[in-house]
Amino acid sequence: MSNWKLTSTFDFEGREIKYDIKGQGYPLVLVHGTPWSSFTLRHLILDLCHSYKVYYFDLLGYGQSDKKEGDVSLGIQNRVLKALIKHWKLKNPFIIAHDFGGTTALRNHILDKQEYKKMVLIDPVALSPWGSDFFKHIQKHESAFSTLPEYIHLSIVEAYIKTAAFQNLDEETIKGILLPWSKEGQGAFYRQIAQADSCFTKDFEEKFTQINTSVLLLWGEEDKWIPCKQAKLLQGKIKGSRLVLIPKAGHLVIEEKPAFLLKEIHKFLER
Repeated sequence: MSNWKLTSTFDFEGREIKYDIKGQGYPLVLVHGTPWSSFTLRHLILDLCHSYKVYYFDLLGYGQSDKKEGDVSLGIQNRVLKALIKHWKLKNPFIIAHDFGGTTALRNHILDKQEYKKMVLIDPVALSPWGSDFFKHIQKHESAFSTLPEYIHLSIVEAYIKTAAFQNLDEETIKGILLPWSKEGQGAFYRQIAQADSCFTKDFEEKFTQINTSVLLLWGEEDKWIPCKQAKLLQGKIKGSRLVLIPKAGHLVIEEKPAFLLKEIHKFLER
């Protein structure tokens, strides 16, 4: 799976978004987070495409999408999602989103008024404050990080992504996550962190009552990036939402416990 390739291209304001579609059935959109790409959603995609028509893509500045200089903040990603849904001619699809993908889905639903039949949010970034000391350090010294020798840069990224998992990640998974951030992707890795800002979640934090669809929250019980106390706070803010904690899994639960996630996702979507 380290040769993960997206085969279709969408032009978003002159910038290339790579995407793909698999399966037949009711439409379902998948959105990845940071510093990931659609590669980390492969376990979900390859299962869900047997029951649904699955639409997935790489966020602007990530994966195989355009990684040139420019806006790659959370303030633009919901606009990318909105444009893709229009391009795909979808009406009221399901959506499953992880991490920053959760932010993007919430911004798209609450601020852009995109309707979803149901929403599944996996360890989403949804409540301020967020952003680690690592984020803050890069935001102060982006240019220094973006010009590091590549082997040092990749060592930093590998060490960083390992902190997202409770279990050990296998070499194929690490290789697939690192690949988009090598070579010309180095600057893009630090750019998306430098542009991360809590203002993009504050935009909707007082508007959770505007969510008008069923929401399932799935959370790694050992998530160190966004601890479970955030999960319980978020559940309290989204009326009628259901929270399921996944044992022995961290923030990267989509790699650690995909079978557990899929069982809960199928139950929720089919209910």
